Amino acid sequence: MMEIAVYSKKYEQPVIDLILDIQQNEFGVPVTIADQPDLLNVENFYCRNNGNFWIATEHDQLVGTIALIDIGERQSALRKMFVHKDYRGKDKAIGQRLLDYVTDWCKAKGIDEIYLGTFDKLIAAQRFYLKNGFVEIAAEALPENFPRMQVDNMFFKCRIS
Repeated sequence: MMEIAVYSKKYEQPVIDLILDIQQNEFGVPVTIADQPDLLNVENFYCRNNGNFWIATEHDQLVGTIALIDIGERQSALRKMFVHKDYRGKDKAIGQRLLDYVTDWCKAKGIDEIYLGTFDKLIAAQRFYLKNGFVEIAAEALPENFPRMQVDNMFFKCRIS
């Protein structure tokens, strides 16, 4: 049974391993842990104001992650949405369940907009975001306080209703 829970420190290394494996080995994204110090300080980086970091587990095994950064002005930045390759797709719907969870969180917290950045090679992720109401925007349309990652070259926005 899949469960979504708030991140706890005991999952620090599994989270790092999952994310780096997907970034580097699956998609060839040139990023290391040194480029992502947030993963070594999840509580202080994400778990502030209306932000948080969640994990999806199945039988205590980490299968997915998702995070929000509160960027003020009733806006948030979606980060670290990763699902283990064996748990992707409509059958398991882990990604959809994580995004639905975060959308419900945003509604409860009064967040009006979610922004995200991604890498152009992540075609399936882009299709997923578009299917879920996100629209592509130019980098110049990002809020001033959006925490842009160096490898991101595509950006999306979703209005929460």
